[in-house]
Amino acid sequence: MVDKYVEEVSEREGLTAPRLTPDHIQKQIVNEEFHVFPNTMMTVCCLTLRNGFNTVGTSACVSPENFNAEIGIMVSRRNAIQEIWSLEGYLLKENLHKSNQD
Repeated sequence: MVDKYVEEVSEREGLTAPRLTPDHIQKQIVNEEFHVFPNTMMTVCCLTLRNGFNTVGTSACVSPENFNAEIGIMVSRRNAIQEIWSLEGYLLKENLHKSNQD
């Protein structure tokens, strides 16, 4: 939801400098796997990126009565995607820095 809002504001304001987009982040993902550890309420998401690198996100529930596998999958995936934003942000900044050095 936040990503959608940021995209709307960026387009409305004409923010055209190099930046990451949700679409770019999603295109980096080539595979996703989820695991709920037996006898726990912990869900782990492992995303494989185009270059073979993996990011991991987790979610854990405090009360067994509240555990929901679908929610665990969504939260762990969101957390793994957040890692991609950081990695891709660093990469973009590094590439911009190098292009300004030439």
